[in-house]
Amino acid sequence: MKMTSKPNGHGQDIIDELCVAYGMELETVENYLANASHLDGVRSEVIKKELAADVPTELSHAQLLAHRIKTLGGRVPGSLELKRNQRFLQPPEEPTDVVTVIEGVVLAEENAIAQYDKIIRMCEQRDYVTQELAIQIQGNEEEHRREFAGFLKEYKR
Repeated sequence: MKMTSKPNGHGQDIIDELCVAYGMELETVENYLANASHLDGVRSEVIKKELAADVPTELSHAQLLAHRIKTLGGRVPGSLELKRNQRFLQPPEEPTDVVTVIEGVVLAEENAIAQYDKIIRMCEQRDYVTQELAIQIQGNEEEHRREFAGFLKEYKR
């Protein structure tokens, strides 16, 4: 997502990558909501509750990113500008297919971690405030990944 406004002393490349992360967070919110509603069965209850509980955290990440984009002189993208890529996190055809959802969550978190790692590296010696924000959010994503990787071990037994 290329922004047309000029950044205030920071690279447009950083703003562009923040916009990518912003879109990823919002897409994750959408898919967590969808899966928390779609899943059925006794084995799904814990996962549904965890997905629903993670929505506010992912939404707060998007809000922090939006604020930083604006602070850097960028324009926060609207819904029509946001790419959607999480085919792996779409609600499964079979609403009792909990493992597919868990695997999708792990992959979404891994993709988010990679995006924040990219931002962290871009910001080195350039933008320590954005770098610190990316480090903070990346830590949250690593915790979510660990949690769902643990669920995956249990559900694949």
